[in-house]
Parts: sequence; structure tokens; C-alpha cells
Amino acid sequence: MNIENTKAQMRKGILEFCILSVLNGKEAYTSEILDTLKNAKLLVVEGTVYPLLTRLKNDGLLSYRWEESTSGPPRKYYGLTDEGKNFLKELNTTWTELSDAVNIITSQNKHSHE
Repeated sequence: MNIENTKAQMRKGILEFCILSVLNGKEAYTSEILDTLKNAKLLVVEGTVYPLLTRLKNDGLLSYRWEESTSGPPRKYYGLTDEGKNFLKELNTTWTELSDAVNIITSQNKHSHE
């Protein structure tokens, strides 16, 4: 069993939730999103984030606009659509329920093995 593969799958599963959370209440361009994720120690590569942003946009959860940049090419700023905000609310609820359940289960196991 490859632990790195399992860890990568766990991270991948919550990446969509984290990206939507980063964009909650503000717009950001891709490198800002990547920096936020990296600063939180969520290891991601650009090659993972770009297709995910495109999929979230195609699913109607994100919108984007182009803005001229003083230091290079124009930047694509992403923001949540109303549908994206509702989707994020649902994910927040699900995350809380899942997190609580996992904490209950894992803390029970810790005590029974001590």
C-alpha cells in the first residue's frame, strides 16, 4: 500500500472545497489561489489547479474576468457565482459533519489502543 498515493487522494478530495473557500467573498487570480493553498501546507501543483478551475467554471460555480496587469500579461480573476456560494455552503455543512464523525471515530480508536 502506497501511503503517498492515499495522502494525495485525501488532499485531492478536499481541493475543490478549499479553492471555493479561498474565493469566498473575494476574487483572486490563479497564483494567489496557489499561494494561499501552499501557505496552508496543502501541497498542490499548478497542473492540478488549472483544470480544476476550468471544471468549476464549466459547472457554473465560478466566473472569471480578465484584468490588465502592470507586471506582465492580463490576469484571469476568478470569483464565486451565486450557485458557487450555495455549493460552498453545502460543502461546509458536509465538511463539518464528516470532520466531526472522523474525529469521533479516530479519538475512540486512540483511547482503545492505549
